[in-house]
Amino acid sequence: MKEIEGGICAVKGVSAWGIKQGKYGLALISAKGNAAGVFTRNRIIAAPLILTKEHLEPGTLSGVIVNSGNANAFTGLEGLEDARTMASLAADKLGIDVKSVGVASTGIIGCRLDMEIIRSQLNQVENALTDSIEGSEQSAKAIMTTDTFKKEVAVELSDGIRIGGIAKGSGMIEPNMGTMLAFIYTDAILDTATLKQCLHSAVDRSFNMVVVDGDTSTNDMALITATGQSGTPDPGRFQEGLDKVCITLARMIARDGEGATRLIESRVKGAASHSDAVLAAKAIVRSPLVKSAVFGRDPNWGRVVAAVGYSGAMVDPDIISLNFAGQNISVDLVYRGRVLETLPGILKEIMGSDEIMINVDLGIGSDNARAWGCDLSYDYVRINAEYTT
Repeated sequence: MKEIEGGICAVKGVSAWGIKQGKYGLALISAKGNAAGVFTRNRIIAAPLILTKEHLEPGTLSGVIVNSGNANAFTGLEGLEDARTMASLAADKLGIDVKSVGVASTGIIGCRLDMEIIRSQLNQVENALTDSIEGSEQSAKAIMTTDTFKKEVAVELSDGIRIGGIAKGSGMIEPNMGTMLAFIYTDAILDTATLKQCLHSAVDRSFNMVVVDGDTSTNDMALITATGQSGTPDPGRFQEGLDKVCITLARMIARDGEGATRLIESRVKGAASHSDAVLAAKAIVRSPLVKSAVFGRDPNWGRVVAAVGYSGAMVDPDIISLNFAGQNISVDLVYRGRVLETLPGILKEIMGSDEIMINVDLGIGSDNARAWGCDLSYDYVRINAEYTT
């Protein structure tokens, strides 16, 4: 498996384009095939998700339309009608059945869509659809809100099958998923049931292990479509490739958390169960105290131990071990319950790294998990204090 250029447009059968004008953006993606989706677990579900779930029932999609700047969430029957209008407009432009269109939105909650902006932007996007690298890049940019960089990736498996994805996400993020959108494509020949199983597995290892601020959005969505224009993949290799795409996008989302200056990766091993490993790993990157310490470059490892202790995972303080790592350097802080002496200079260097890894060995079992988050900076408060103004 190798990483390649082109994002979603590296996949055979995919063409796309997007436009961003101020805070409003729109992307259109054309790709026909079997499809599956994963959606937010927030009980307040945005109109586009309601509609897309309905359109996914036959197990296929032929296109996706995405707008940014307005979430079309908590907008009642009018919002659902607006989502249907978006699907109808996209269907007309692409010459496809309206019930084969996925619809996604992201932005401010509680406001009706400005359909004139949607129509205007769609008219501009329609004539620019392309299967070139630029198509993926422009689509990835169009769906950004408070994101500071586009998020796209593509891989090619050893048998030539390709998997590509774009995503957006920066704040209101703690999966089960959240605020995040991901659109993934493959040219593999796969049925809907297999796609659904593979996507759920990949999402559990990636997007569901990202925490920026602990909030779960109303609009979270991850879709996968298989155009079937290559061959039938080896199941294990395909899952590995899909995991790679989703984890890469998840890390980008965590790295681009609102106001973030550092990426935090927590790795927990030696857990009594996989669910315990997940609880402990996510508790570390969710903790406001851990996140604040990372922002301040303060090696306050006691906060990590405390987070693991309240996570709900089985923990024995007499056998837990803890390690901090940065770029090409690591240091053991606790070994089997015993606090170790460390050199301040090493810790200072680690805490100054762009990416900080927190490794915990619970020493109880054999299960493990990884989670990703970011530090909590002054800018996070500023961005979210001024979001609608």
